[in-house]
Amino acid sequence: MATSNTASKPLINLLRGWPSPSLLPTAALASASQATLQNPSLSTPNLLYGDFAGYPPLRAAIAQWLTTFYTPSTSPASESIGPITAERICVTGGASQNIACVLQVYSDPCYTRNIWMVAPTYFLACRIFEDAGFAGKLRAVPEDEEGIDMKFLAEEIQQSESSAVNKKNMKPVYMTTTFTDTLYSHYHLEVTKSYDADVCLQTLKPPRPTSKTYKHIIYAVPTFSNPSSKTMSLLRRQQLVRLAREYDALIVTDDVYDMLQWPTSPSSTASNPSTLDKAVEPRIVDVDRTLEGGTERQGADGFGNAMSNGSFSKIVAPGVRTGWAESTPKFIEGLSLTGSTASGGCPSTLTSTIIYELLQSNDLQHHLHKTLIPTYSSRYHATIAAIETHLLPLGVRLPQSNNGNRTTVVGGYFIWLTLPRGLQAKEVVRRCGEDEELIVSSGSAFEVAGDEGGARFEGFVRICWAWEEEGAIEEGVRRLGRVIGGMVGRER
Repeated sequence: MATSNTASKPLINLLRGWPSPSLLPTAALASASQATLQNPSLSTPNLLYGDFAGYPPLRAAIAQWLTTFYTPSTSPASESIGPITAERICVTGGASQNIACVLQVYSDPCYTRNIWMVAPTYFLACRIFEDAGFAGKLRAVPEDEEGIDMKFLAEEIQQSESSAVNKKNMKPVYMTTTFTDTLYSHYHLEVTKSYDADVCLQTLKPPRPTSKTYKHIIYAVPTFSNPSSKTMSLLRRQQLVRLAREYDALIVTDDVYDMLQWPTSPSSTASNPSTLDKAVEPRIVDVDRTLEGGTERQGADGFGNAMSNGSFSKIVAPGVRTGWAESTPKFIEGLSLTGSTASGGCPSTLTSTIIYELLQSNDLQHHLHKTLIPTYSSRYHATIAAIETHLLPLGVRLPQSNNGNRTTVVGGYFIWLTLPRGLQAKEVVRRCGEDEELIVSSGSAFEVAGDEGGARFEGFVRICWAWEEEGAIEEGVRRLGRVIGGMVGRER
């Protein structure tokens, strides 16, 4: 309810992680759509059911585009390996939908021990994992200055494996299709109670030649993370791949912010535009492809230990509901045969054709480099200036890492703020809404669901610069400063 203090103030939303309407490439999408729909050779096949792995020209175009940006053939992670190929790519219905499909094909709630989530985490991912049967099995892995606390993760995975040994859950015992009625009834009842391996008689899923069941799933946003904005170092990415190989884990990375990057210094973009053309670090899927013999090393099963989740939601528009996955050809084949895809064809078939037209015409690249990056860069620097003016004097801190080349380039959508000692984020958020018509995110929203012993973030808030225009962002930070200033004054 509006008070006398807020009735005349426009609402400012620094929570919403959406691109503002002014940044949607409506004209380019209209042109690409017209080019697609007016050409029967394009429109007819793509208004029908598409190839399981997606529109082949788009897969090839994405592979070429990613090769240019990530340059894995010259990656410091390993030796030259050549370009990314279309066989490593499948089209998806977006990053969120793809995580659900990955879990359907490559995990099992009885056999897969845990979901390990770098925390603070993208909170909406928790529901996806829980819906796949992993409620109670999500575990928080703290960040460190290089992006992930590897010592903590290694120790916790080892404990999880020891528990699996005690429960004799050492390899999948796949279900068959010939249960007796009595056995099935008992099995279903027990699984409803618990997914622990000592209760489940066998996995919930049948074996398939194009899939496997990983022991662990590790989830991260390694570059310009949501919400912390940290970028994981190359060393940590290599350590994570080695650990995943040791324990048969699949690393699922949301690489959705990688191309939204700009120099830390406001003056650097114009003087050195090439900083926008190459990735800050190789993706974890690139490291897995190259490190110490890569995914085809002796003894490997060919599925790999990493999958990169890409999306056009942040660089075109969320409503296109189109993304891509990259991993080994064997992994991609299995993913593209998910039951929902085998039934309905590749997700977003028509939209895929439109996105292909955007890539081929360079309209997407032009939108990215001439509209999104300059706008977000300007908003970011305006946000930092406002924070320095209105928040830092109150004891608010910016915890983003200041190590290595990860500080020469920043990006993404978010800034993660540490509140002054003694302030609780939920109370700050409540007062922002009631007193200032301002919406910000409480740090507690980014805790891992169900992990009672996991990291807590009640002393943090997240703000986003993507939705509001620059003037509103500056005013929002000013309002946040008034709230925090009033609370700090009372605490003192």
